[in-house]
Amino acid sequence: MTAGNNARPTTGALGDERSELDLIRRLRPQRQIVGMSAVLLPFRADGEVDWEGFEAHLSRTVAAGLAPAVNMDTGYVQIIDAATRLRALEIAKQACDGSRFLAGAFVADRPGDAFDAGAYERAMNEIAVAGGTPVIFPSWCLHGLQEAEWVDAHSHLGSVVDEFIGFELGTMFVSNGRVVSLDAYRELLTVPTCIGAKHSSLSRQLEWDRVAVRDEVRPDFLVLTGNDLAIDMVMWGSDYLLGLSTFAPDAFGLRDRLWLAGDPEFHQLNDLLQELGAFVFRAPVPGYRHDAAMFLHARGWIGHDGIAPGAVRRPESDRAVLADLAARIAEWVA
Repeated sequence: MTAGNNARPTTGALGDERSELDLIRRLRPQRQIVGMSAVLLPFRADGEVDWEGFEAHLSRTVAAGLAPAVNMDTGYVQIIDAATRLRALEIAKQACDGSRFLAGAFVADRPGDAFDAGAYERAMNEIAVAGGTPVIFPSWCLHGLQEAEWVDAHSHLGSVVDEFIGFELGTMFVSNGRVVSLDAYRELLTVPTCIGAKHSSLSRQLEWDRVAVRDEVRPDFLVLTGNDLAIDMVMWGSDYLLGLSTFAPDAFGLRDRLWLAGDPEFHQLNDLLQELGAFVFRAPVPGYRHDAAMFLHARGWIGHDGIAPGAVRRPESDRAVLADLAARIAEWVA
């Protein structure tokens, strides 16, 4: 695995000599981008969930043309309790009113635990009954499987729902994250109910490889970039499931429409959104959720900028930078 999202192209699935010219040839101009957004779960100053702000932001995300994803890392799924996860799911069902939404199928476990298929099945069925698409959230029990077992586990889980989304997550996000080999990824594409997979390694190279395998094996499969440091991966055929898009779903929706129209202003807006991403997804990466709360509060979209108890905080000095970025982004969507 090549670390970092700025890895230089080398040999691999894209061809014997992966040059800059190869990458230019593989651009996908004027394609319809599928946008999915991991929605922030906002908190009040007293540590309680701001459910009114959450519901409003769900509706805002849908109005922007993005499919919201709840109970993801952006929604503090590792921190909140089962009752909070269930309420977030119920509110998502109401806010989306028949339109697509996703939710993390989360299993709380510890290092060394055996794979708990039953726990995942219950989480997935809960989401499916609510009308959502489950996203297989990483766990220690999945983390510890051999790759063939990892594929078999996803194949089994795919038999209990009509559709689901896989999830490769680097350990810079969570310690039990997992990014599998390209061979294992290829096998995942043979699971018919797996309609896509979020890829969050922060490596352009690994994601380009996955797009190439997708094109070869199953063109309708969604390679969902989770690379908040390279949101232009959509130019090469990825779609997205990002935490960054919860900061500005309206701007992301506009950016996607500009790409579809072949409008070169896509690049200017993308650069601005990437400037935001580079700032808020700096180490420690989980601090981006506090930045999201401050940013949405600066835009007047939520009434509080609290975070889940125990979550990583950002310094107060972030506020001035976020306010500036919020104002500049708002000019695009005014």
